[in-house]
Amino acid sequence: MFVIGNLFIAIGNVLDILLTIYMWIIIISAIISWVNPDPYNPIVRFLYGATEPVLRPIRRRLGIFGGIDFSPLIVILAILFIKYFLVSTLIELGYRLK
Repeated sequence: MFVIGNLFIAIGNVLDILLTIYMWIIIISAIISWVNPDPYNPIVRFLYGATEPVLRPIRRRLGIFGGIDFSPLIVILAILFIKYFLVSTLIELGYRLK
């Protein structure tokens, strides 16, 4: 059973790292959107391509309030919920199976 426990711990840790990286990508994308970035810059294109598929549906449902886009905040809160609920549950389950 310890092998399955280690698998759950590893999946939880990798998922935690991936969610943290994506959260920082969203934060950087939101900060860059405050200035007028060059749309042909490869970094800006990567940030736009990585975040828009997630932000667009939320932006469509929420709209923009007074010129402020709250969709990155909603996505960051969802990521934190997943990290504190799903990731910690996977890791705890892995430790209990050891």
